[in-house]
Amino acid sequence: MASLNISIIFTLLLTVSLLHLISARKLTETDQQLKFQYHKGPLLTGKISINLMWYGNFKPSQRAILTDFITSLSSPKQTTTSQPSVATWWKSTEKYYHLTNNKKSVNLALSLGAQILDENYSLGKSLTTNQIIKLASKGQQQNAINVVLTASDVAVDGFCSSRCGTHGSSYDARVNGKQHKFAYIWVGNSETQCAGQCAWPFHQPIYGPQSSPLVAPNNDVGLDGMVINVASLLAGTVTNPFGNGYYQGPKEAPLEASSACTGVYAKGAYPGYAGDLLVDKTSGASYNANGVNGRKYLLPAIADPKTSACSTLV
Repeated sequence: MASLNISIIFTLLLTVSLLHLISARKLTETDQQLKFQYHKGPLLTGKISINLMWYGNFKPSQRAILTDFITSLSSPKQTTTSQPSVATWWKSTEKYYHLTNNKKSVNLALSLGAQILDENYSLGKSLTTNQIIKLASKGQQQNAINVVLTASDVAVDGFCSSRCGTHGSSYDARVNGKQHKFAYIWVGNSETQCAGQCAWPFHQPIYGPQSSPLVAPNNDVGLDGMVINVASLLAGTVTNPFGNGYYQGPKEAPLEASSACTGVYAKGAYPGYAGDLLVDKTSGASYNANGVNGRKYLLPAIADPKTSACSTLV
């Protein structure tokens, strides 16, 4: 009799716990959706040049992977690019502009700007955030996003331990007595340091559900991983360039247009599984977007600002 009572009590406690868990999950999901909002600051507009600062040793073939991606965002050749395309992926960010100005037209045009090579590691192989900003400031600072890309043998504060890259803003030199903010991005090549964290799903994950790594579409785990992170941070930069645009959660650790959908690349995605991706018949590589020059890329989902749902290309 005593064992039966214990069994009944255990069953009741388990049922109550499960109901509490389901209720808490629903509350959390609703809460997140309510917090994804516009904080009244500017979004990037106009003709924006994306300037690349290559810090350390990158092969020309590696640089081409990323420059082709930037060109693919709004290439005039996009009409001839196979679908789904990088340009189609980028158009998902227009939803943020539509909500802001209640207009159908979006006044934003991205283009590949200047490239600066620092192959001699002018600041050493261990960089602080302030040094990243110093490197970013070498590029054009008005109507631009300056992207610092560090090689696989360069350590950066917080790299691998808490981040794969970041974006932010800083003040440029005074022009006519006034200072203006400029936007910057930093992303590191994680191939030899933490590919399981910053180049997943092209490498076995460091933690969480384990799955076999996918074949990288450009046959370079480090650079294909960098494309994912650059893409995510570009979406965050244009929609939240100065910390008061669109984001969800606390300002100190915001979830932005793409970072709100981390790990989601296609429909059917769940922790440890990137989703039902396209597979190249020749190389066996997984991808979800076509770019210029026959390129294929894997790009992260972008959150719909109205619903917080993650929007994927496939």
